[in-house]
Amino acid sequence: MSIQQEIIRKLGVQPTIDVEADIRRRVDFLKTYVLDSGTSGLLIAISGGIDSSVAAGLCKRATDELTAETGKPYMTLGVFLPYGTQADISDSYAVARAFELEHTVEANIEDAVNEIALEVEHSLKGIHVNRHINQLTKGNIKARSRMVAQYALASELNLLVVGTDHASEAIIGFYTKWGDGAVDITPLASLNKRQVRLLAGALGVPQTVLDKAPSAGLWEGQTDEGELGITYADNSDYLEGKTIAPEVAEKLEQHYRKTEHKRSPIPGI
Repeated sequence: MSIQQEIIRKLGVQPTIDVEADIRRRVDFLKTYVLDSGTSGLLIAISGGIDSSVAAGLCKRATDELTAETGKPYMTLGVFLPYGTQADISDSYAVARAFELEHTVEANIEDAVNEIALEVEHSLKGIHVNRHINQLTKGNIKARSRMVAQYALASELNLLVVGTDHASEAIIGFYTKWGDGAVDITPLASLNKRQVRLLAGALGVPQTVLDKAPSAGLWEGQTDEGELGITYADNSDYLEGKTIAPEVAEKLEQHYRKTEHKRSPIPGI
């Protein structure tokens, strides 16, 4: 088995999908997990990007169906977590309207993130390191602060925290460990980015979201493809078993090896 085949097998990506059947399978997966967990529904942080929009659409279908089938109220809570002023937060609200989310909340993480950053810098001074924390460190503080807020809300409302990570992110470890990677359930896990986009079109994700460049939103101007130097088209082709430029394939495989710790259980002895 080649490295490419082994990666595809581990991530569970199929070369093609039946979009409507795939949506049905993922909605049923969410419904079963909610019922088995004894929770009251699902919480999804809506960033305004395509991944969280697709997850929100799946969650809303799942909880609507559970409510209709059981006669008990199940909810999908949409959470907006800007850092200060988020230029595209209107897209987050547009997603909530598109899927008719009755329950949404907004929590600004700016003060919490800045306070943590200041405390880290103060701690560094204690070991004679006098500098501001770097951009990546602060970006990861943002991701982890967002997850702290989500779990606090989920705890209060007996909800499951839904993740938006998918195979195109998993292959390169493109998520923050114990940040957006720390969730209860991941309904997009075996999809590549191209397939996520196919589901988005079928679910009715707003066009403004479909048209925007993918970004983790960790700092101003950040885009996924710009940061990684790999297109999602190549990434998706690789995960569908297609042949891509050898240097791009090698770069993907290097990322995969380097980020294995993100996909593995915590080591211990």
